[in-house]
Amino acid sequence: MAEQNTDTQTYLVVLNEEEQYSIWWADRELPAGWTADGTRGTKEECLAHIGETWTDMRPASLRRRMAENGAG
Repeated sequence: MAEQNTDTQTYLVVLNEEEQYSIWWADRELPAGWTADGTRGTKEECLAHIGETWTDMRPASLRRRMAENGAG
């Protein structure tokens, strides 16, 4: 028997200064170093948004360094 999704929590998509994404409970204060990207919804909706948006998993500092060295 398939397990039903009973998560009724609302989430936010958040990102840190390295442009790494995660989800966070909408009714809780954001953790230090993270900001909301403006997306709010179910866990599935937020994870789908991250999947579409976060196409380069490398931290921002690494991408910048590689670009400066001509490797990115």
